[in-house]
Amino acid sequence: MFFIIGLGLGDCKDITVNGLEIVKKCERVYLEAYTSILTCGTAALEEFYGRKLIVADRELVEQGADAILEGADNTDVAFLVVGDPFGATTHTDLVLRAQEKKIKVEVVHNASILNAVGCCGLQLYSFGETVSIPYWTETWQPDSFFEKIVSNYKNKVHTLCLLDIKVKEPTLESLTKKKKEYMPPRFMSVSEAAEQLLQILQKKVEDDGLVTANSLCVGLARIGSQNQQIVACSLEEMSKVNLGGPLHSLIIAGPVLHPLELEYLEQFRIK
Repeated sequence: MFFIIGLGLGDCKDITVNGLEIVKKCERVYLEAYTSILTCGTAALEEFYGRKLIVADRELVEQGADAILEGADNTDVAFLVVGDPFGATTHTDLVLRAQEKKIKVEVVHNASILNAVGCCGLQLYSFGETVSIPYWTETWQPDSFFEKIVSNYKNKVHTLCLLDIKVKEPTLESLTKKKKEYMPPRFMSVSEAAEQLLQILQKKVEDDGLVTANSLCVGLARIGSQNQQIVACSLEEMSKVNLGGPLHSLIIAGPVLHPLELEYLEQFRIK
């Protein structure tokens, strides 16, 4: 059997009882380590599970899926994912590859940022399409995701923005070498995301000011952990907010909030 197991959002104890029982019995256990992270780190997971983990980076998951699935037709193999297994399309692809090989698949679900975001008080059914905000470079500054934010705003719903992370990314210089060299890990903060959005706003006056520097935003950091932080303020103010270490998410609130949403958000307002 090939198991894909969600780990939740907090620390090593957020795995479900079912998921932990499966991990303990598997022949091999992989930890997906590039679409998200747990703040506790790999060593703490290994100690709690009592198992050695094989860290699966982007290269292994996207190019070495056959190696991950090898033998799963006659033994148990687990693939651990921070959050919920279907929070990233990569994991859907793994399921399809397993099915092509006639390997049985079992999924163990868990909390993800897509539902835990409700902790800020904004109602989940009032969210529109989720967007991802990528890191910009000097030569690559995409802004197509902003159109989805504007579309959600026009439809009077909130937008959850998932912020970029860079883990084990090869340097441009090393791509032409036989031996790859990697950049230090980077995790986009709410202030960096807000700053990029403000730059986009300066170029997109044709959007009739639906989303502006004064639009209400919610910044979230380390949701599900003991030291999670939430702050509500304008987009302009968010560009100056420091919520500490990763992972961060940003919400662009819709133009009309329910009275209960407004009341709940008040506790997170910048005074």
